[in-house]
Formats: sequence, C-alpha cells, structure tokens
Amino acid sequence: MPVDPADLEAVIRNAIPVSHLEIQDESNGCGENYAIVLVSEAFEGKTTLARHRWINELLKDHIARMHAFSQKTFTPKQYEIHLAKSS
Repeated sequence: MPVDPADLEAVIRNAIPVSHLEIQDESNGCGENYAIVLVSEAFEGKTTLARHRWINELLKDHIARMHAFSQKTFTPKQYEIHLAKSS
C-alpha cells in the first residue's frame, strides 16, 4: 500500500514545530521511496542521530510500508548556512 505524502506531513506537523518541510516522492509516484528535508527549532541541542531516531519513531508505521526513506534534519540556523552554501 503506497504512502501518501500528506499523511507524512500531518504526522510531522502534529508532533513538532516545523519551520520548513520538503517531502519528495523519489519513486515516480508509487509512494514507496521518500526523501524529506525538515527544519525545526525542536532540533536545537540534538545530534543528527537523535533527530533521525526521533523522526524514524514518529513515522515508523509509514516507513514500514516504504522501500526507502531518507531525511535531512536542520535547525533554522543550520538550514540558513546550508542554503548559503548551496547558492
């Protein structure tokens, strides 16, 4: 059963304050491979591993139905730096 990106977004937004969220279906529309970019002040003071474990726990029921899931998590300040480097 494919995963709906709107469901992913709702779970994330209901659990943590979101400054920026991108959800990319990388499976050509079949809903089995997603990549997300998530920016939240709730990530302040947390390691990347702790952030990813948190998001994996939030989305565990959805991830179980996917073939692949990747994430990039940033604090707002880290995201500003990331964007500046990407320009």
